Amino acid sequence: MATAAQCSSWYYASPTLPLHRRHGLLPRRQPPQAAARGGRWPRLQVAAAAAGARAEDSMKVATDAEFFQPSDTRPIMLFDGVCNLCNGGVRFVREHDHNRSIRYVPLQSESGRKLLQRSGRSPDDISSVVLVEKDRSYIKSEAVLRIMEYLNLPFPQLAIFLKFVPLFLRDFAYDNVANNRYIVFGRSKTEACEIL
Repeated sequence: MATAAQCSSWYYASPTLPLHRRHGLLPRRQPPQAAARGGRWPRLQVAAAAAGARAEDSMKVATDAEFFQPSDTRPIMLFDGVCNLCNGGVRFVREHDHNRSIRYVPLQSESGRKLLQRSGRSPDDISSVVLVEKDRSYIKSEAVLRIMEYLNLPFPQLAIFLKFVPLFLRDFAYDNVANNRYIVFGRSKTEACEIL
């Protein structure tokens, strides 16, 4: 019969047991003081965050190349493709944009989702029209005023006048219309954009 010492030595030397059980150890949690001093785990978190940032940067570069070519740097208007009000707004903008200065992409499309992420918004956020320029994005009332600046007279002058209204008032009015757009104006019968 094996002695207790022999049994314990077999237990610790057995190659079939996990290493931490062979040596009678459990994985140690890092004390909060070590984490505060910049121990091993925070370094891993920093490395993971840096890797995520690099992935985001590569996605941003890819979308810049995808949507803004040297031959076409026109801004892109993102709009709710199933909203009757939004579709009417796009028709209005197209009729008054004789120079074809703006491109249009539905928020629900794959391109729209990518551009939302590029603009720092959730890819599922369809609460606002967004105007995406190469170097900047505009939302809500700022997007509407910026779009007006690309249209024919008298809309650029009207946009200048409306900029004197405080942003919080403009966005309050915008949010009231946007939050009730399906109730008042309805949805498109097809679940896809009818404009493009």
